[in-house]
Amino acid sequence: MDYSPDAKIVRDAPEPPFEQLAGILRARIARGDWKPRRPIPSESRLGDEYELSRPTVRRSIAALVTDGVLFVVPQRGTYVQAAEPAGEDENSE
Repeated sequence: MDYSPDAKIVRDAPEPPFEQLAGILRARIARGDWKPRRPIPSESRLGDEYELSRPTVRRSIAALVTDGVLFVVPQRGTYVQAAEPAGEDENSE
């Protein structure tokens, strides 16, 4: 499901809240709210913003880390993964 960067968590939606939040965070990154190699807000701040528990926020972040969208630096925070550079064709010069 595609999410708007400005979407809200829908409690009675078929998708669980952590999936909704992961979709919203992905959309916010795509929109440019958070730049590559820059931190996203803390788990507690995201929890407050979306009215979710920290474990739910943590699960969303973990899903995005698994997908290569975010990376975690222990005791520093969670950062947006650098976008893959557009690869040139191996045969082009």
